[in-house]
Amino acid sequence: MATTYTNITDNKVKTIFWITFFVAFIIAFGYILSKALDIVWLFPLAIGIASFQAISSYWWSDKIALAVSGAQEVDKAADPVLYRTVENLSIAAGLPMPRVYIIEDAAPNAFATGRNPAHAAIAVTRGLLEKLTKPELEAVLAHEFSHIGNDDILLSTAIVVLVGVVVMVSDWFLRISFWGGDDDNRNPYMMLVGVLLALLSPLFATLVQLAISRKREFLADASGALLTRNPGALADALGKISADQVPLKRAGKATAHLYISNPMKEHKGSTRGLFAGLFSTHPDTEERVQRLREMAM
Repeated sequence: MATTYTNITDNKVKTIFWITFFVAFIIAFGYILSKALDIVWLFPLAIGIASFQAISSYWWSDKIALAVSGAQEVDKAADPVLYRTVENLSIAAGLPMPRVYIIEDAAPNAFATGRNPAHAAIAVTRGLLEKLTKPELEAVLAHEFSHIGNDDILLSTAIVVLVGVVVMVSDWFLRISFWGGDDDNRNPYMMLVGVLLALLSPLFATLVQLAISRKREFLADASGALLTRNPGALADALGKISADQVPLKRAGKATAHLYISNPMKEHKGSTRGLFAGLFSTHPDTEERVQRLREMAM
């Protein structure tokens, strides 16, 4: 039977695995294309990109995610209610006080990031602060603390960098495969493999991103509800966030999986069907709410 501790260990193993996998993928990709196009410098370039990818995904992925999201750090003087709520939850959860950020956006949402609990951050939108009640806000923050406590923030944040680099490099190598190299020295079979990798790797990277995100949300919902002892408040908050039609302007496909609820409003209302779940960054909100309601009984 899975416990919180086994899930934490599983998340650590997955983080190491996916960082290693994406590094190996970029290096192998560069090797294949260097042979296919007879461009020697592509292989060492791929090694350099892969090395930078591994370092940045561990040390700077949280800073990248926060910067991309337009989050601004706040202290107790700037927002005493938010800061005090986060402070109280950190004590209740037995976790270090995370840095607190606000995203100036009317859409209600939130996410946690960081490489470990000692270097964690929680970001909430202005819309979340304005549209939720105090118990609902506390429930959402408890959900984010659960991501921190379950040690899955590094994995989810690193995926932002890893997927982004793979998509960017795949697009660049695809252009090189058509416009670079000497036509007389090209290996047609290696070229075919390289082009197929360039075309399919962004889709594969995105599927990895989505699968990792969906699995962790149910655990964070349950852990957050246990922390506040108020699963109904989180259920109400998820319902409000999901029903809100204001788009989160700074959200993109690379960061959508970080948020407590899917910020990409064009996907709302399309979570049913054979393939819909495959391309959704989050589990179905109705199912999450139902599970929380059952916990409240």
